[in-house]
Amino acid sequence: MTDSGTDAKRYAFRLLSYRGRSESEIRERLGKKGFTGDVVAQTLDFLKGAGFIDDAALALNLKRQAVEQKLLGHAAARLFMQRRGLPKDLVDATLGYNEDEELQSARKLLDKKLRSVRDCLTIKERKRLYDFFARRGFAPAVINRALRDIKFCEGDGE
Repeated sequence: MTDSGTDAKRYAFRLLSYRGRSESEIRERLGKKGFTGDVVAQTLDFLKGAGFIDDAALALNLKRQAVEQKLLGHAAARLFMQRRGLPKDLVDATLGYNEDEELQSARKLLDKKLRSVRDCLTIKERKRLYDFFARRGFAPAVINRALRDIKFCEGDGE
């Protein structure tokens, strides 16, 4: 491959046509494609200057996806955003932490999850539900508050 800025921009535009990407993601992909550090830096400067790469805007979009669409807890949302190459300080500033918002997300997810459950849950089913929420990144206090109003059966679930 030729090591020109035009080729690098063309490749970066192709990557951006699929979905928004962080500066880190573009840098990594251009490097893997064999472009030199100078060409990568010039391409990133051009893309940022023209508004094609905006990590702050991407962070807001990813927060919305994580919290509203995927219904992830705070820890999982943070991980989701960091895996996309966003800096930790930007993720923390964008995500913040509000236990009431996390509880609201947990309750939405709980309502969705309980549509297929009968009137009450066994201890075993409650444990599974708790573990499900923990894997989705919700804080233990939030999980307990969300599960507080669910009626539990006397049986052990077997």
